[in-house]
Amino acid sequence: MGHDPLTYAAAGVSLDAADAAVEAIRPHVARTTRPEVTGAFGGFSGLFALQTDRWRQPLLVTSCDGVGTKLEVARQLGQYDTVGQDLVAMVVDDLVVCGAEPLVFNDYIAVGALDVAAVERIVAGIADACVIAGCALVGGETAEHPGVLAPTHVDIAGFGVGIVERDDLLGPHRVRDGDDLVAMASTGLHSNGYSLARHVVGDLDLAADHGLAEPLGDALLRPTRIYVRDCLALSNQLDVHALCHVTGGGVPGNLPRVLPDGLGAVVDTATFSIPPIMRMIAERGPVEPAEMWRTFNMGAGMIAVVGDGAAAVDMLGDRGVDAWVCGRIIGTTTGVELVGFDGA
Repeated sequence: MGHDPLTYAAAGVSLDAADAAVEAIRPHVARTTRPEVTGAFGGFSGLFALQTDRWRQPLLVTSCDGVGTKLEVARQLGQYDTVGQDLVAMVVDDLVVCGAEPLVFNDYIAVGALDVAAVERIVAGIADACVIAGCALVGGETAEHPGVLAPTHVDIAGFGVGIVERDDLLGPHRVRDGDDLVAMASTGLHSNGYSLARHVVGDLDLAADHGLAEPLGDALLRPTRIYVRDCLALSNQLDVHALCHVTGGGVPGNLPRVLPDGLGAVVDTATFSIPPIMRMIAERGPVEPAEMWRTFNMGAGMIAVVGDGAAAVDMLGDRGVDAWVCGRIIGTTTGVELVGFDGA
């Protein structure tokens, strides 16, 4: 008995939808371009002409990341407009902590079934964020995984490359006893701690505010702040020694990464303005203060280690960034000491 010939589409992969997705994202990629981009859209690889006369001893800096289970909130709400910014922010904010200027970005989108409109919204958000960060979206991949991912499920990852002059590299080697810690306000949860956050909110109606000043879904989906241009401006004009991107692990889990041997940090948690969504999670959980601080950013997505904290706060304020001195580097202890838990 004969059978109809099998096709890729019958196995769950639509090449027509893939072609449509490519055309849908074309204009979004185009608006992220930089003069150094030389490759044509749709090629096998992205090409970037490095301006070698600009650099004496350039270091290329790389980073990759994803958005994690925040995507499940986006899927539940059917809102994919902001997760592209989350993706770019998680990568470029890691690049800039070295003092690096982000140059190029690549994305990877995996779906159970290709929804062209959803993919376009994700890439539009990626492009918006690349424009904010000043990097070019030079390539990417969209893959259908039928039978592996449920039809409505999406996962995304991103990869970025930046550049910094060797002499301008920021990090623990520059940090000194007595340096100030300057916190820069986050926009909320950013893209970390969502497994705990989703466990706490459970089956709550995402359209209701639950005591917040906005729908719960909006608070959960608020995109990660991109600190790149502010951090580069800060390091170009002031005595910046290190930068700390506050991601999973919170302040106590990330600040040690910029501490040299023999120096510690004291962070005054009472100086932080805890976002309402985090207060809700702490109260509803309930989640103890120490657990909150080692899971979430608690209101500061980036911390600068600087020689003059007051000058840094003033400069960031002029740029529209809410910033404050949150602690100091000290030589009498090691690691990170959190004080002032009444503010948590």
